[in-house]
Amino acid sequence: MGSAVAVELVFIPAPGVGHIMSTMEMAKLLINRHQSIATTVLLIHPPYSSSVLTNYIQSLLTNPIQRIRFIQLPQDQETASKLDLKAPFTSFYEFINSHRNYVRNVVSDMLSRPGSVRITGLVVDILCTGMIDVANEFSIPSYAFFTSNAAFLGFKLYMDTLCRNQKQEGIIALSKSDGELRIPSFVKPVPMTVYPAVYQTRDGLDFLTVSIQKFREAKAIMVNTFLELETHAIESFSSYTNFPSVYAVGPVLNLNGVAGKDEDKDVIRWLDGQPPSSVVFLCFGSMGSFEEVQLKEIAYALERSGHRFVWSVRRPPSPEQSFKVLPDDYDDPRSILPDGFLERTNGFGKVIGWAPQVSILAHEAVGGFVSHCGWNSVLESICCKVPILAWPMMAEQHLNARMVVEEIKIGLRVETCDGSVRGFVQADGLKKMVKELMEGENGEIVRKRVEGIGEGAKKAMAEGGSSWRTLNELIDELQCVRNSNGGRFPSSEGDSDKSKGESYVPMDNLSLVSI
Repeated sequence: MGSAVAVELVFIPAPGVGHIMSTMEMAKLLINRHQSIATTVLLIHPPYSSSVLTNYIQSLLTNPIQRIRFIQLPQDQETASKLDLKAPFTSFYEFINSHRNYVRNVVSDMLSRPGSVRITGLVVDILCTGMIDVANEFSIPSYAFFTSNAAFLGFKLYMDTLCRNQKQEGIIALSKSDGELRIPSFVKPVPMTVYPAVYQTRDGLDFLTVSIQKFREAKAIMVNTFLELETHAIESFSSYTNFPSVYAVGPVLNLNGVAGKDEDKDVIRWLDGQPPSSVVFLCFGSMGSFEEVQLKEIAYALERSGHRFVWSVRRPPSPEQSFKVLPDDYDDPRSILPDGFLERTNGFGKVIGWAPQVSILAHEAVGGFVSHCGWNSVLESICCKVPILAWPMMAEQHLNARMVVEEIKIGLRVETCDGSVRGFVQADGLKKMVKELMEGENGEIVRKRVEGIGEGAKKAMAEGGSSWRTLNELIDELQCVRNSNGGRFPSSEGDSDKSKGESYVPMDNLSLVSI
């Protein structure tokens, strides 16, 4: 009679709120699917100050999850102090890689423990692909967790191909042109106007090529998307040789977010008093913020639109703090908003700091979302069935916004004063698009569209759905559910598992460990 062998996956997320949240949800998804899976999450201390990240990690500590433990890695202060604004990506990659010795020590210790579980794989974040070297040293399979969408993964793969066929100077010149590229993972040609600015530099292209090179060493790539949303993009990977299998396992989200702080509960109570689908919600992610002149244009637009609103306003770091401090809450938003704005909008508007985004989007009073189009935010909007007014700001958000508007067709786009994708947004243009989203014909079209896709997301994650089936395939690929004789465990769904004689090894309720 065989006995269960507890096996473990080691997750290494990048030190950012969105990355760690996505990693946590992926870990929970796996342990909930099969009782013999345990996970260890290695936490890298960020090289910047972030109260939001600190608070999130503290919430993990106060709400431990069975079969998930955390190990907080020491920080190489010398490397952290050398982050270079002139080469932010390569220096950040070096910062992450400076933790490889610590990861190596953790893995070695786990493998040497008496009666230790089998480490089935290292699961690395898209910004932590250098850790694949550690997996290779121990002959442990590595898996990448791509926290963005399949189309963007295809973009990176295509750009890597171009970089190897042409000189970087040619790619940079192309990125600044008015042309279009036919990228296999996108249905329509992609205009260079939405090409991410981070890849218009040698630093960005160096990081892109290194990360794709490491992706090729992984056994498989998990992508936070679902087949019905990105059928074209997912199928496009079949045209590439020497590239790992791509598993669409999403949407991987925590949709049970509950407002915790008193300020969070206050905004939910305020929403409770608003009519259904009457509130437009503005939120731009953990790194999103605006200078005073743009904030005032947003304020004028909201006031003149007459629509109820919840607006998350964040203070940008000073230029000398950039890359070392993330946006934070204002002590008093009156210091930056137009005189009398809060008083004039009292009753139909709510200005807040950091937002409990899922709780707000899930509220029946919310009918529109002005978003930076970070991928987690797009997925949350889909799952909550709220249409988007796209206002991308950085990184791949412009590509995401194009997907939202042109390919998925679940949103509209803000109008800039010069018609460019990165221009200044004036009050009249924003007011017009808010009204169109909330009450216009185009707004109604995208609202119905997102409702249908939201139902598709729910079905994909439900038993028998595309992502549900893909996750089962991934567990088989991981080979992390075997008994001592090498036979594969049956699924942990239902009670039939235990009736066949296998005994499950209980895992400790593990909490944060510092080394």
